Amino acid sequence: MSQPQSRSNTASTSRREFLKSSAILAGSAAVAGLSLARGAHAAGSDTIKIGLVGCGGRGSGAADNAMNAGKDVRLVAMADIFDDRVRGARERLKAIKPDQVAVADDHCFVGFDAYKKVLDSGIDVVLIAAASHFHPVMLTAAIDAGKHVFCEKPHGLDVPGLKKSMAAAAKAKEKNLSLVSGLCWRYSPAVRETMKRVKDGAIGDIVAIQENYLSSPYIFRPRQEGWSEMFYQYQNWYHFNWISGDQTAQQLIHSLDKASWAMGDKPPKVAWGIGGRQTCLDPKYGDQFDHFGVVFEYDNGARVFGFCRDQPGCYSSTTDIILGTKGRALMPDRCRIEGETNWKYSGDKENMYDVEHQELFDSVRSGKPINSGDYMCTSSMLAILAQMVCYTGQQITWEKAMQSTLDFTQAQYSFDAEPPVKPDANGNYATAMPGMTEFK
Repeated sequence: MSQPQSRSNTASTSRREFLKSSAILAGSAAVAGLSLARGAHAAGSDTIKIGLVGCGGRGSGAADNAMNAGKDVRLVAMADIFDDRVRGARERLKAIKPDQVAVADDHCFVGFDAYKKVLDSGIDVVLIAAASHFHPVMLTAAIDAGKHVFCEKPHGLDVPGLKKSMAAAAKAKEKNLSLVSGLCWRYSPAVRETMKRVKDGAIGDIVAIQENYLSSPYIFRPRQEGWSEMFYQYQNWYHFNWISGDQTAQQLIHSLDKASWAMGDKPPKVAWGIGGRQTCLDPKYGDQFDHFGVVFEYDNGARVFGFCRDQPGCYSSTTDIILGTKGRALMPDRCRIEGETNWKYSGDKENMYDVEHQELFDSVRSGKPINSGDYMCTSSMLAILAQMVCYTGQQITWEKAMQSTLDFTQAQYSFDAEPPVKPDANGNYATAMPGMTEFK
C-alpha cells in the first residue's frame, strides 16, 4: 500500500485579496490603447525574434504556431535541459518552416540555466513550454528581462509559485508587455461565441457546470542503465507531482478554465473532492492519482463539478456542460445551446493554437499589449485547489488554500541532485492518502 505523502507550507492571501489582485490584472482591454514605451521589436527591424524554452512536443508545437502568425516571426534561440530535444526540435521545425528557423549552433542552449541564455540572446518574444515546475520562475525572469511572453499552463503547481506568476503578470502590465497563457480554449472561435451567448443570458442563470477530462496516461520513457533517479524523473516529468502538479494541473485545468470563464473568473468559496490511484499501480506511473472528482461551491449557490481520469482502456471524453435556468450549453465539440434558445455554432473553425499566437504577435506589432494574468492565475489556482482537496480528503476554502506554503522548489537543480520522492525497495513511489495526507 502506498504511504502518505507529506505536504509542507504559510503567507496569507484571502479570497478578497485574490480578487483584488486579479482585478489589477484584468485590464488587458484597458491597456490595449497604450503604446509600448519600447519598440514592439528591435528598432529598425521588421523581424520579430522569438526564443523557445522547452523543446518537447508542446514547445515545438507552440513554436510552429508562433511562426504561423506571420513571415516576420523568426525562431533564433532554443533551450532545454536535454540536448537531444533541442537538436531534434530544431530539425523538425526547420523542416516545417525553413525560412523562419534561424537557430545557430551557439543559440542552442542546454542546461537548467539555459532559459537565461535565451532571454539574453536578443529575442523580442519568448515561448515558455518547459516542465511545469519551472513556469513561475521562467515567467518572472522573462518579464524582468522585458520580453513579451507566451507561457504554457499551469502557471504554478503550488501557492508560492502561483504568487510569483501573479506578480510577474502584474509587472507585465506595468511594463506594457504582452502575456498570453497557454489555456488555449479561450482562443477557440466556437467556444468564444458559445461563451458570449451564455454570458448574454441564452441559458439564464448558471446553476451548475459539469467538466469532464477523461483520457489515458501520458507517454512513458523507460528507465535506462546509467540514468540517475533525478534524470529518470525529469525524463518522465508528467508522472511526478512535484514537476507536473498531477492531472488536475495538466489536463483538468483546461476544463476548469472554461468553467471559471463562465462563472466570471471569480474564485469559489470552498471545494472538496475524491480521488486516488486504483489501476495505475506500476512504478512507471510515478506518484500520481489516476482519477479525480472535485466539487467547487460558489457564493451564488452554483456548483462546478470536475472529473478527470487517466486510466488505460476506459471511456474517454472532454466535454463541458453548462446548466442554466433556461437551458444548457454544450462544448467544446459541436458547440451548441439547447432550451428556450436553440443555437449551433456554424462559424469559423480556426485552429485555437494558431489564434492565440496570432493575437499575441498582433499585439506586439501594434504596440497594444494583451495580458492573460487575471484568468490564468485563477484557473491555475483552481487546479491546485482540486489537487489539495483530493489529496487530503478535506473540504478547503479558497482563503485557506491561498495560505498554503507547500513549495516544490528544490535546493539544487541537476541530474545528480537528491529527488524529493524516491522509489521504495520494490520500485514503487508513495502517493497521497486521503484522510491521512495533511494540509499544511
